[in-house]
Amino acid sequence: MKTTEVYILGGFLGSGKTTLLQHIIREEKVAGRKIAVLVNELGSISIDSAIIKKEGVPYTELFDGCICCTISEKLEAQLQGLLSSNDLDAIYIETTGAAHPVEVVDSIMSPLLVHQIQYKGIITVVDLSRWKDRRELSPQIRQLMIEQIKHADIILLNKADKVIEEEQGSALFEIQTLNNKAFCVFTNHCKVPLQKLQKQKIHNIKSEKGIKHTIESLQLQTILYTFQQPVKYELFENWLKSLPDTVFRIKGYVRFTHSQYPYLFQYSYGTPVMLQELMNMPLNLVIIGKELDQELIREQLQQLESNQE
Repeated sequence: MKTTEVYILGGFLGSGKTTLLQHIIREEKVAGRKIAVLVNELGSISIDSAIIKKEGVPYTELFDGCICCTISEKLEAQLQGLLSSNDLDAIYIETTGAAHPVEVVDSIMSPLLVHQIQYKGIITVVDLSRWKDRRELSPQIRQLMIEQIKHADIILLNKADKVIEEEQGSALFEIQTLNNKAFCVFTNHCKVPLQKLQKQKIHNIKSEKGIKHTIESLQLQTILYTFQQPVKYELFENWLKSLPDTVFRIKGYVRFTHSQYPYLFQYSYGTPVMLQELMNMPLNLVIIGKELDQELIREQLQQLESNQE
C-alpha cells in the first residue's frame, strides 16, 4: 500500500514557515511530485491560503486554535479528506507559531491513518534575530521556542544575514546544545534545497503528554481587522512605528491610496515587508502578539481609514 510522506513545519511566529512552504511547493512541482498542504491559523481567517492558492496545490485549513490544543480532533478528519481525495506523495503541515511539535506529532499519529502515512519529521525554523533577543520575551514563549528546537529533526537558522558572524556561531552553539541530533543549516529567506531536507534521518520522538502550550498559557492574542477603504502609506508607516514590542507578527493585505491593487504585507519582529499584488484581494489584516490593547489598535486602524490628512 502506498504511503504519503508527512512533514511538520514548525517555528515561532514570523520565523519564515510560510516562505519555506512556498519554496517547498515550487521544488516539489519541479520534481513532479503531488503534494498537499494543511495550514493551521490562530485566528478565524487565513492570509497564507491566498498565497498557497497561487501555487495550485490541494490545501486545507484549521482555524481558531493550535493543532496541538483546541482543534486536534479536527486534524484527523482533514488529513483523511486530503488522502482520500488525492493521490499524494507528501503532505506538509504548517503549524501556528504557538504549536508544541510533540503534540502535533501525537495528533497526526491516528490509528486510522498510521498505515497511510510515513512520518518524515519536524522542520523547525528559527529567526536568529529573535533568538538573539529572546530574553526580552516572556518565560512561556522562551520555553516554547526551546521546545520547538529540542524536538526538531531539521533546524533552519533563518535570517542569517540579520546577525553578524559571531552571533551566528553563538546561536549555532546554543541550539546544538539543546539538540545535538538535528541537522542545522543557516538560511536566508528559508532557501535550502528540498532534497537536502528530505534526505535527513529523523530521530525518535517521545510523547510528552501534559505539556500544553495553549494560546491562553502563552498569552498570545489575535486581532482580525478588515479595511473598508485604502489608507495613506505615510500614516500606515507611522502606525507601525508606534506599535509596542509585544506585537510579534502582522500579515495581510493593505491597499494604499497611491495604488490600484493591495499589497501583501508581512511584519515580523519590527521588520515590515511588502509585495504589491496584481489583483484585488480581501483587505484582511491579522495581528498576533501579547498584552495588546485590542480596542486601541482597532481605533488606530479605523482612524487610518478616516483620516487621510
